Amino acid sequence: MGELRNCPKCNGFFNYIGVREICSKCAANEEEMYETVYRFLRKRENRAATIERIVEATGVEEDLLHKWVRKGRLQPALFPNLGYPCDNCGHLTTVGKLCDSCQSKFKGELRAFEAGQEFRESVTKNERGTYLNERKK
Repeated sequence: MGELRNCPKCNGFFNYIGVREICSKCAANEEEMYETVYRFLRKRENRAATIERIVEATGVEEDLLHKWVRKGRLQPALFPNLGYPCDNCGHLTTVGKLCDSCQSKFKGELRAFEAGQEFRESVTKNERGTYLNERKK
């Protein structure tokens, strides 16, 4: 059994059963907008359209386009200028939550942190085993 929720789009009530976050009326409206966008992109001259061009031509919200790309309904392999914003910097990405440059930056910072941590551990280990430390005990 579901629970009663407010639709974030139209503020109407709907029975939430864990499938979608919006009411069936808004979901049907979203599906119509998806069909409009997909028909637009299927035309050969529109396959390389940018997100701004798609929004301008179809009237669909940019957030919906990002949502469809993130869910895999619109595939960047077929439509190369599509993507969704990186959670860190906002640049378009097509895989994961972070763009390639943010991933590289975080990996570099993580490597530097781990190297520093290993150095601190080796210094601590070396301090424990010195002759002077053992003699003072």
